[in-house]
Amino acid sequence: MEKDFTKSENIVTHLGDEYTKFLGAVVPPIFQTSLFTRKEASFGYVYSRVNNPTIEIAEKKIAQLEKGNKAYCFSSGMAAITASLMNSLSAGDHVVCVRSVYMPVRYFIENTLSRYNITGDFVPGERLEDFEAAIKPNTKLIYLESPSSNIFALQDIKAVSELAHSKGIRVAIDNTWATPYFQNPLELGADIVIHSASKYLGGHSDIVGGVLITKDPELASVGSEERFNYGACMDPHQAWLLLRSLRTLPLRMEQHQKNALKVAKFLESHPKVDRVFYPGLESDPGHELGKKQMRGYSGLLGLTLKTDDHTKIVPALKNLKYFEDGPSWGSFESLFNASSSFSDEATKKKFGWPDNLIRLSIGLENGDSLVEDLDNALSFLK
Repeated sequence: MEKDFTKSENIVTHLGDEYTKFLGAVVPPIFQTSLFTRKEASFGYVYSRVNNPTIEIAEKKIAQLEKGNKAYCFSSGMAAITASLMNSLSAGDHVVCVRSVYMPVRYFIENTLSRYNITGDFVPGERLEDFEAAIKPNTKLIYLESPSSNIFALQDIKAVSELAHSKGIRVAIDNTWATPYFQNPLELGADIVIHSASKYLGGHSDIVGGVLITKDPELASVGSEERFNYGACMDPHQAWLLLRSLRTLPLRMEQHQKNALKVAKFLESHPKVDRVFYPGLESDPGHELGKKQMRGYSGLLGLTLKTDDHTKIVPALKNLKYFEDGPSWGSFESLFNASSSFSDEATKKKFGWPDNLIRLSIGLENGDSLVEDLDNALSFLK
């Protein structure tokens, strides 16, 4: 009987490990080498900036998880994102991007691509009409992030992809929030899927990496050429740690979802909370769309607080015992980030952020303990 690699749990535990190739080792070794010699024989490897056996195992697992044809591991999520943009766009082209995108992506489009006569427009993205109105004759790429940063708004991936392809436009999407365990944009029509492997794929706050996945063999160069030319390949040790983490991805995502739903429902009913941004809640505007294109929800959510004095927010949150103040997310530990609530009005308007916005990354601690922790901290907010 052959192994069933249509199941995520089987992919992460066995796909690509090839025990007979690696002397029966249940955990493949780290090929911590910069180069591969070929005097006696050539095994298809030359230089670890180009390819490496350890990296390739991680890529095989992630490609299969995303229902893709090929995956490429990068040195960071931004390296994968900029590779997708640079491969998809040339001088004179135009990109349409969701407004509440990861901040460095918008800055790259506005401040770097603009130097090469590439322009961009940013739309809310909750309606298909947002994209229809923004498309121009020179539009070559639509860049999605569903759910999007901080406010976790969803875009209809299938509808946007159909619209884009009808006009010869490529679609790229950041799928870091949902992970391939809960969402597969390539099956919904997207051309390129991107992950920050530093988040849920890594899951232990000990790696920095990115992954780019494609389905169409004609798009294989999206990862290979840019990674090779920019020197942005993930290193073997990071890839080995990523492999370690992928083996528990399904288990971790189920617990992140369980804890986040518990926290989100608690916050939704709290008198000092104005709104919770989490598509797993039935009250969320994106909930029905989420049920169509996702199989579950991760542990990242946002909320706004009922206070006229935002200077009191961080002091109140400093009373949290399980939540640390940190900029990243998607790992075992719980975090809060209040930076967007203190941004100037122009920045909040640009990204569509409401006042007093807080981001919570719900970790793998006991869910009841997290609820009690938040309840205690909110009691300090007058």
